[in-house]
Amino acid sequence: MEIPFEPILFGVKVNIHLILEYLAFFLGYRYYAFLKKRSKDHIPTENRLYIILGAALGAFFGSRIVGLLEHPIIAIQQSFLYIFNVKTIMGGLFGGLLGVEISKKIIGEKQSSGDLFTLPIILGIFIGRIGCFLTGIKEFTYGQETSFFMGMDLGDGILRHPLALYELIFLILLFFLLKSFRSKFSVNGDLFKVFMLSYFGFRFCIEFLKPNEFFVFGLSSIQILCITCWLYYYKFILKAVKYAR
Repeated sequence: MEIPFEPILFGVKVNIHLILEYLAFFLGYRYYAFLKKRSKDHIPTENRLYIILGAALGAFFGSRIVGLLEHPIIAIQQSFLYIFNVKTIMGGLFGGLLGVEISKKIIGEKQSSGDLFTLPIILGIFIGRIGCFLTGIKEFTYGQETSFFMGMDLGDGILRHPLALYELIFLILLFFLLKSFRSKFSVNGDLFKVFMLSYFGFRFCIEFLKPNEFFVFGLSSIQILCITCWLYYYKFILKAVKYAR
């Protein structure tokens, strides 16, 4: 199989990445519904729906804002359609987090709501990243040129770090670790915080293997967002460090 993987169905080139994106949303939500049915959710159904709406709106705008900041110069030169379509999961996650917090403030919901979403989010990202991997260099999830044994030709004849593949491996490990240890988290919401800190920490590291062109203080926009996420959860980090001692 060659990458980019662009199958032809009935004479039409299939956008496999788009199909897997929709599949990620569908299966992620079905998994969430399955977990919700099997667990005791202390948040009323109506409030949970408002929270989901807040997460969706926050993710929509966050993914596009951060996506534009990855390549601001290129974005300025493109059409509105390009600006509307460019997006990144990192902005979606952090934007979704802010959207949830804002919606909870509006409806007066004080209980943590993230744990129930954690494993479905990882599943959704995993499926979406398969699409990114199959898209090769047509999606900005490829790495720099490398002689590393995992280097792959992603469509331009150059051996590159397959960052999407690295992320798939990381997500599998993270999913099963969090699933195995979720009963150890006594405080509701801690599972989601560990996921966010782990995933954003991983993304901060692999950004150094990416051929980024736009930097602030020597860091990419994604790395700055990762630091922002860690600062957002600084109280939880301090509590975890204190507990570890």
